[in-house]
Amino acid sequence: MNLKSIFHTSLYNSYESFKENTLSNRRFKQTLVNTLIDKRIGNPAYEIKKAGESFEGRPIHYIKTGTGPRKILLWTQMHGDEATATMACFDILNFLEAKNDEFDEIRKLILSQTTLYFVPMLNPDGAERFQRRNAQNIDINRDALQLQAPESRILKELQQSLQPEFGFNLHDKNPRYSVGNTSKLATISFLATAYDQERNVNAVREKAIQVISGMNRMLQNYIPDAVGRWNEDFEPRAFGDNIQKWGTTLILIESGGYVGDPEKQYIRKLNFMSILTALDSIADNSYTLEGREDYYKLPENSRYIFDFLIRNATVSEDGKSYQTDLGIDRTEVNYDNATKFFYRSTIEDYGDLSIYFGNEEFDATGYLLEKGKTLAVSYSEISQLDKFDPWELLKEGYTYIKTDLTSDGLFFTNLPLHILMDKPAPTSAPTFEDIATFILTKNGVVEYAVVNGFLYNLSGEVPAFYNGVIE
Repeated sequence: MNLKSIFHTSLYNSYESFKENTLSNRRFKQTLVNTLIDKRIGNPAYEIKKAGESFEGRPIHYIKTGTGPRKILLWTQMHGDEATATMACFDILNFLEAKNDEFDEIRKLILSQTTLYFVPMLNPDGAERFQRRNAQNIDINRDALQLQAPESRILKELQQSLQPEFGFNLHDKNPRYSVGNTSKLATISFLATAYDQERNVNAVREKAIQVISGMNRMLQNYIPDAVGRWNEDFEPRAFGDNIQKWGTTLILIESGGYVGDPEKQYIRKLNFMSILTALDSIADNSYTLEGREDYYKLPENSRYIFDFLIRNATVSEDGKSYQTDLGIDRTEVNYDNATKFFYRSTIEDYGDLSIYFGNEEFDATGYLLEKGKTLAVSYSEISQLDKFDPWELLKEGYTYIKTDLTSDGLFFTNLPLHILMDKPAPTSAPTFEDIATFILTKNGVVEYAVVNGFLYNLSGEVPAFYNGVIE
């Protein structure tokens, strides 16, 4: 095992001691980020400056640390709902602040050879709503030319005034992207952004390819075959492409999906590992030993994965039977001032899905997919539904409860049921773009129920229910 591998293994095993525990899920506001910035004011290791204000007047700061000749600009949450790297950046700051451990030499190297500028939340207005765009509904990452958003102007001014040698553009992406046309989720994807339509490689872009190659080699030890490459097509409006064009070596990191990690805490750790690996390779110049081959071997991201894929279900309609697959995706819906979420699960594709995969799969060969029954009730409060035994209702084929209550919009229930308020009871089994609620029967017996895209085995143990839906 070489010295780099020893460093990576030690870093992986020691991560919990550097993790910023006040950030435990992705939905946090700028007030929490500001608290973490404020506690560093007065620390001689840092220079903290206000770079400007968002459209709604929220301050946007950068944190400067290190004294080295190689300037590196890192920014996160350009899209307000992409917070994985924000968490990782504060983990990195904790790492750089630590002392008297096995990483002292690495820290000294990074801080003496680089000067780091962290912008931990470029789009605080978007983060307030946990949405991609800013308060003007502008996608900041498509505003590098017109600069219609104040946040865009701040980023360009930082690049132009600092003239960093390297830039890290830190994002999240749809968690269902696959590594090529495989069943592997693209947990992390990289891109050395193009600076022209021909996707040429000059000295500036070459360095991005080399740094990425080292990060990928490290990650393959922890997420083998789960690293992808973002589409290289030149986007003339995008910051990444333009910053590469303006002379800063630009490295794009996209955090995708990892099964069992909805809050992206493991992916956050992988970001921590990746960025520190990159900073180390820049500080000691070891990235220059890399070629292009490993970068171009990375498969491009594709969309071959659903959250839940049901194969070979039989549907009977108008006296005719046919077999179909159902690709179901679970979309996060914000609530409680965008600090929490529930799922709305819809049938995203229908028909022959034999070339696709599911994070969860169920082979419904021999099962008939049918509309669940509807139980009509007259209640004054939704809480009165608690008098039902939902497991027994599902066994009897009931998936829908029709109430006389008025809906305030889509919401969730801890019951494994689909509650209908303003919606009429369905007259047929769901199909393309419907919410995925139905039963699977064999020989007239209800064996499985799917409610809001979650499968319940009715002969199995009674689970804890959290994924019903109200509409």
